[in-house]
Amino acid sequence: MKWDWSAVSDFLPHFWDGLLVTLQALALGSVISFALGLVWALLMRLPTRWVRWPVGVVTEFVRNTPLLVQLFFLFYVLPEWGLTFSALTTGVFAIGLHYSTYTMQVYRAGIEAVPVGQWEAATALNLPWRRTWTAVILPQAIRRVVPALGNYVISMLKDTPMLMAITVLEMLGQARLYSQQHFQFTEPLTVIGVAFILVSYLASLLLRALERRLVR
Repeated sequence: MKWDWSAVSDFLPHFWDGLLVTLQALALGSVISFALGLVWALLMRLPTRWVRWPVGVVTEFVRNTPLLVQLFFLFYVLPEWGLTFSALTTGVFAIGLHYSTYTMQVYRAGIEAVPVGQWEAATALNLPWRRTWTAVILPQAIRRVVPALGNYVISMLKDTPMLMAITVLEMLGQARLYSQQHFQFTEPLTVIGVAFILVSYLASLLLRALERRLVR
């Protein structure tokens, strides 16, 4: 099959629109997953089992059900309960919620890896609970887990095409729409594949630079 450069040039405006949506979903989904994952991790360390038990049930349920099922549930079922959001907002929240159950485990491992002596030193200095966490424990824990969190950023990027299932026109959605309208599949899908490789590579470089900065 002959490569059609005109199809590439025709597809590029659609590609940039899809790339912007993909990056928005990735950035906002990452923020939600990192913040909510930390909340889950801290709640699971509370001594009250009436808090730990519901959190454990919710996170296990979310982690062990497919992201696609969660997307459909949030997009189609919530409106029946009077909660209606845009497709992109629903997709971003679904990705963030789904991956927060994984980042929770990363945070947990990082917190447990903080030496016991750090906890004892904070107790000896009579630091308040909040000061202990914000000034002693979390800074050390987060430095340890940046590489693992970065891996989940790449995973979230590769899962953004699932948003097409709820009508979000991210990169793959734009490529699929263009291909169906013009009956040309090779060029747009190739462009999308290369774009995912480049974005993943650039994201990994940024995460490595952040890791080196935090280790200093």
